[in-house]
Amino acid sequence: MSYHAACSGKADDMTDDVFTPSTDDFLARNQEWADAFEHRDLPVSPRRHVAVVACMDSRMPIFGILGLDRGDAHIIRNAGGVVTDDVIRSLTLSQRALGTREIILMHHTDCGLQKVTEAGFNDDLQAELGVRPPWALESFVDPYADTRQSIRRLELSPFIPHKDHIRGFVYNVETGRLDEVFAE
Repeated sequence: MSYHAACSGKADDMTDDVFTPSTDDFLARNQEWADAFEHRDLPVSPRRHVAVVACMDSRMPIFGILGLDRGDAHIIRNAGGVVTDDVIRSLTLSQRALGTREIILMHHTDCGLQKVTEAGFNDDLQAELGVRPPWALESFVDPYADTRQSIRRLELSPFIPHKDHIRGFVYNVETGRLDEVFAE
């Protein structure tokens, strides 16, 4: 099964004849947002001194899940919410230059990275493009185990100075609840 079919459940979800770009609509909405904008004075450093690393999944409204307001936290998102070199780069800046002291990791149930394998995804790209990606996809089977691995990567990183307050969670996309994951 191709990676498109595995992630969407339907191989034809990715065809151009059913896709309509949204950017023009977003720009119109941005004008409305800017006309009523009231958050000009927020500092660059997060008020709650926390950084959240989460999956990019559109079913995860991070501010709502955690009850955050604008200016409360740095939000770092990627596929799977996994701790990669780029996440460590962002967290290093967040802690060393912008004052955060706490890290929250948020994986979730029914993640797209659970529906593909590293080898299968890379094989599909190789077949289509003639080249394998230079980066690791970081696919996983168990979001709880992967959250534990992400916690461990942060604990081992020499670049992250504040490690006393690292906690991991799996967000259940069906119930809206967070399940805490403890490092072993």
